[in-house]
Amino acid sequence: MSEEQRDLSTPAESAEPPAGPQPEPIRFFGTSWVDHTGGYALRRAALAAGSLVAAAVGAYLLRLAYEGLEIGNVGPFLSISVLVLFAIATAIAFAKTWESFGRRPAPSSDEAALKGLKAIGFIGSLLAYFLRSLTEAPGEKLHRTEYERAAAEYDRRRSTRTGNPAARRRPKRKK
Repeated sequence: MSEEQRDLSTPAESAEPPAGPQPEPIRFFGTSWVDHTGGYALRRAALAAGSLVAAAVGAYLLRLAYEGLEIGNVGPFLSISVLVLFAIATAIAFAKTWESFGRRPAPSSDEAALKGLKAIGFIGSLLAYFLRSLTEAPGEKLHRTEYERAAAEYDRRRSTRTGNPAARRRPKRKK
């Protein structure tokens, strides 16, 4: 390999894997949440606007569906039941989505069982995403806490290692 070819080699070919913990990417943000670079603020604004628009479109579609029930003369009981069902599903989806930004679900939790309910109450999930996007990337606080904890532990482990461990003298055993 000539000197010019070595200079043009890609960093992936010559670079070693970085030492220490690596930040976990967040959907739509990658790892730009660590130092808020790469259009982080613009992405957050676009995500907030997009989730609000999607929630408004979803609410409009649900209104059309409700009007279809009214046109079909299904009766007041079914109309009210559908309205209450969507309201409860939306509230639960909002609460669970908001809660998921602050902690990871337990492995044995009921998150899988609530997927259908969260799909029905998608407007609540979109509104939770919108509100969280106003202050940070959704899930950023959780990821930052985990990353900083892992980095501090890595630094602590690295700083306690001094010298050659093989050269240490072991205390003599008592007989």
